[in-house]
Amino acid sequence: MPRVYVVGAGPGDPELVTVRALRLIESADVLVYDRLIPMELLKRAKPNAELIYVGKEPGRHVMEQGEINNLLLRKALEGKLVVRLHGGDPFVFGRGFEECSFLISNGVECEVVPGVTSAIAAPEQFLIPILLRGVSSSLAIVTGREDPGKGFREVDFRRLATSVGTIVILMGASEACRIALELIQGGLSEATPVAIVTRAYMENSRVLFTTLGELAKCQVTIENPSVIIVGRSVSLSPLYNTSNPIRH
Repeated sequence: MPRVYVVGAGPGDPELVTVRALRLIESADVLVYDRLIPMELLKRAKPNAELIYVGKEPGRHVMEQGEINNLLLRKALEGKLVVRLHGGDPFVFGRGFEECSFLISNGVECEVVPGVTSAIAAPEQFLIPILLRGVSSSLAIVTGREDPGKGFREVDFRRLATSVGTIVILMGASEACRIALELIQGGLSEATPVAIVTRAYMENSRVLFTTLGELAKCQVTIENPSVIIVGRSVSLSPLYNTSNPIRH
């Protein structure tokens, strides 16, 4: 029976990919890959493997999701070993679940290989403990930019503000100022520590430490891809310094 492997490539460092993922990359006849995968992984593909880029950037998609789904289906039905390579984990704000659902409904098996999500990896690169005994016992991983097609906003940052110990925001660069304002309105102090990790585990990765109050002034420029971490545990990082960005 035809099968597609939906694989997480981790946060950006090729050494953080799983052994299972690497074996599939090396065996694939067709590699369909995203923008934020470690590009060095493509060098591990077979010489005759077909490499197809389907990356998406805000406002610019090489392929729409429906086209990607049909591409995966077509290649699988040709009898090829197809690997769909996602940055991070394919089910954490990725489209991996949609792809699997489509494939299964069309008679193609789907196997998911988890990847290290940037929601965990980004803070850890800069020694930020998002869950820590005696400091933060709960964690929320949320998107900062919801699908407008839903017609409503599911993430209520005002209610979330005092509900968990640490908040990790993915895809929130363009909405950071609004989010900070809503968290303050929800009860978080303006002095609450914030870390903004940009390009985690990629070339020129860096972290900027600030506070919720400073972020709410709408004067902090945040590039994509970035992960925003909000909570008291941010200040426990031995790298914590609100004066200078730290680069790795």
